[in-house]
Amino acid sequence: MEHTQMSDGSADPANKKNADHDDTSRLVGSDRVLAVLKELARHPDGVGLDEMTRAIGAPKPTVHRALGSLRRAGLADQDGRGRYLLGDEFLRMAFAHHEARPEHVRVSPLLDTLATRFGETAHYAVLDGREVVYRAKVDPPSGAVRLTSTVGGRNPAHCTAVGKLLLAYRLPTLEAVRDWVGADPLPRRTPGTLCTAEELHQAFELTRERGYSVDDQENETGVNCVALPVYGAAPAVPTGSISVSAVAYRTPLSTLTDAVEEIRGLLGVLGTARP
Repeated sequence: MEHTQMSDGSADPANKKNADHDDTSRLVGSDRVLAVLKELARHPDGVGLDEMTRAIGAPKPTVHRALGSLRRAGLADQDGRGRYLLGDEFLRMAFAHHEARPEHVRVSPLLDTLATRFGETAHYAVLDGREVVYRAKVDPPSGAVRLTSTVGGRNPAHCTAVGKLLLAYRLPTLEAVRDWVGADPLPRRTPGTLCTAEELHQAFELTRERGYSVDDQENETGVNCVALPVYGAAPAVPTGSISVSAVAYRTPLSTLTDAVEEIRGLLGVLGTARP
């Protein structure tokens, strides 16, 4: 049984025990509500209660109560077919928050310029642990093949140009790279993925030397990328990275690397470290 309210936690030991139990139950309930919210985001066309129940792995009454809570808050809605989907209030908050991010405002015009200039996809991404998170994306104005990356989407840092760029400035020594890699093997996304500490350290040294990184079909076969640093709140260390991700048969990696100085010029002060 889920608990929606907690005990007032008096000094009585029995009450304290009940309060601790209620707190644990409430945490589980909150986790379930969040799990339902995340699952809703995977179904832009809506999802039925039975399907949601199977995906969450919780009893149907529990999932139904979670959906009810989300609907009351405007974070979920139900269409004419009885299927659940993200509510307008959730979308309003998400887009308002995204649009208000300072880096989003500053890099968006640059991403537009890069996407138009190369006819390929431009990204802005930040590092989050062992992954990169895409904060902004602009697709080319034309072209039959486009990338499936999304704003808020993630990829392993070690096999993306943006990730390798940001890691290079955070892991300056082989020992630091080894500690970051740890004991578990890194996922090999393609035959070209760099997975060992030694390989990554060598790539990071080259990145620091030339001021940009590349993804030579290391994250996805048929897609290559060049990335440059963006200096924001921490002017001596990149806070993010801008990249141009291209379909390899259409825009070879050499075309991107030959244009690095042009991209750096477009970045201006955003791409310049400051003491």
